[in-house]
Amino acid sequence: VNMGKAAGRWDFEWVYNEQPHTWRRKEILAKHPEIKSLMGHDPQLKWVVSGMVFTQLLACYMVQDLSWKWLLFWAYGFGGCINHSLTLAIHDISHNVAFGTKRARWNRWFAMFANLPIGLPYSASFKKYHIDHHRYLGGDGLDVDIPTDWEGWFFCTPARKVLWLFLQPVFYALRPLVVNPKPVTQLEMLNAVVQFVVDLIIYYFWGLKPIVYLISGSILCMGLHPISGHFIAEHYMFTKGHETYSYYGPLNAITFNVGYHMEHHDFPSIPGSKLPEVKRIAAEYYDTLPQHTSWVQVLWDFVFDDSIGPYARIKRQYKLDKKEEN
Repeated sequence: VNMGKAAGRWDFEWVYNEQPHTWRRKEILAKHPEIKSLMGHDPQLKWVVSGMVFTQLLACYMVQDLSWKWLLFWAYGFGGCINHSLTLAIHDISHNVAFGTKRARWNRWFAMFANLPIGLPYSASFKKYHIDHHRYLGGDGLDVDIPTDWEGWFFCTPARKVLWLFLQPVFYALRPLVVNPKPVTQLEMLNAVVQFVVDLIIYYFWGLKPIVYLISGSILCMGLHPISGHFIAEHYMFTKGHETYSYYGPLNAITFNVGYHMEHHDFPSIPGSKLPEVKRIAAEYYDTLPQHTSWVQVLWDFVFDDSIGPYARIKRQYKLDKKEEN
């Protein structure tokens, strides 16, 4: 394998139709109205997430005297997996499924609690941009999940694509500020204050190592890590013309079913725990679509397949009216 060979794509895949999730949602609901009963909150979610947060706090206590080498080993192999899973819990909570839409604020506050072991504040910012990812999927200048032109141009060889995967959390954090900057909200400021106060308390009691354990775990496990295959698997174009893909494998068990991504975009208000039920009910819609069987394979193909890279995304223009632009 030639690590220096450039990828075959030189632009995004531009399309001129609406995103498929809009019409498929209507069609499936007309045919299977019982799917509506799956919408709403997941009463288990708050307990599962709380257990994960407290597990990480216990880990903070336990790693304070570890050598750096073992600290990073446990951050990558254990803590980072929990933290990555918590980012996916925050994703679910951003759709108000922890306490339901009537208690939107509770969901925002609970997301800040789920954010604590990640070490850096991001839950409020994520929510602000994630709505656009659903509403304007693939939207030029609107969907910040899509790499910039520079990323597509630069990260075009296998070696550079590996670097891009490793730096993925950095791009996720900075890309919105470049593509579609929005004013900082009060919730984001609260998120930051809460996060840094808790970081300082941990540092005060147990020193620097727990902080490094939390933050390095988050960064390592959102970069080159088997769980991170979902970032690529969800919307990178592995089959021409298809922009969303599901994965039904075992890693869904620790990622709040984020692999059921086609189903999630069709029904964002259904909690991750109930997405397998959506697939079962409307199987005729999902079984025939292209899907992934392994996130590790996805990462491998992303790096070594010339036709796939940051440019392998479907893009479209959305006409916004003035009301929506503000």
